[in-house]
Amino acid sequence: MSDSGGDKKHDASPHRRQQAREKGQVARSQDLGSALVLLLAVVLLGWTGPQLLESISDIMTASLTQENYWSLDAHSASGMLTAYTHRCVWSLLPLMSGICGIIIVNNLFQIGFLFLPDKLSLDWKRIDPMSGAKRLVALPNIAKLGFGLMKIALITGVMILGLWSKWDLILGAHAYTAGEIGRLVWTTTLDMCMRTAIVLLLLAVLDYGFQWWKFEQDIKMTDEEVREENKMMNGDPQVMARRRSIQRQMLMNRMSSTVPEADVVVTNPTELAIAIKFDHEKMAAPMVLAKGAGHVAARIRKLALESGVPVLERKPLAQALFKIVDIGETVPVDQYAAVAEVLRYVYQLQGKKLPQMKSAG
Repeated sequence: MSDSGGDKKHDASPHRRQQAREKGQVARSQDLGSALVLLLAVVLLGWTGPQLLESISDIMTASLTQENYWSLDAHSASGMLTAYTHRCVWSLLPLMSGICGIIIVNNLFQIGFLFLPDKLSLDWKRIDPMSGAKRLVALPNIAKLGFGLMKIALITGVMILGLWSKWDLILGAHAYTAGEIGRLVWTTTLDMCMRTAIVLLLLAVLDYGFQWWKFEQDIKMTDEEVREENKMMNGDPQVMARRRSIQRQMLMNRMSSTVPEADVVVTNPTELAIAIKFDHEKMAAPMVLAKGAGHVAARIRKLALESGVPVLERKPLAQALFKIVDIGETVPVDQYAAVAEVLRYVYQLQGKKLPQMKSAG
């Protein structure tokens, strides 16, 4: 955009955020999910690994050492395979369940529930070689490549340090038994994986922070976009202003005919004005013909003075009537006494007799 509206300086509105979400634009780090899965998998392997290894060892020992297994028929072999499969599944269930759970929790934490059927449709632009080549040399992808190389360097350094801390044990492994060597390999592997998972998790947290910041910057709005959204959501400001102007004019015209018919106008004295009329032959109680605040109140007072309608300052009464009585409604029972006092005063000034107000019932 050529005007000042080209600068994205406004935070995204809720409508803009919803539009971005419907298009699949959310703050999300793929590395965070991978790091959490790796970390949890290492923890679960440390917990369930011995049980899993024991199950595999028992199956292999039974399969290779018992002579009757070499003469099994199809039915016996099927039953044995089913039993072994059942045992392996139960051994792997905590690990698989934990990994699936952390994947679901990670996605719900980052983006919540989001179903985008449009993303399932075929988009030829995604497999266009020219578009793919442009994406490869795009600045975000180059930065992502640099970040990936940095991760590889950090992980390599962490693994070297981890192996260095166990170097003496590794050099002395020639004197270990087969079981001791197996335990050394197992503990060393878990230690390397744990160090790697922690480093990847720290980098993933930084990546998620960057992705969130970049997302917030991308969905910011220009002045023109703010104006267009306001126009779409609330209507054209010029049309709205014209509509309000017409409504004010209609209100003024209506007051021009109703205020002169009032018996009295009570004021606050300058902020509020309420025009009251009481016709004992047609009304059960006094009625509010017009009310207003600010310039509308000034208009009511001016019309009253021009029409010879008494204007009296009664702050509590004006505030109460303005708050609880709409135009065309009668005065509530709890304000009868105050209104009657005002009408009595006005009628005395005009030499009239105050009529008796009927009960609200």
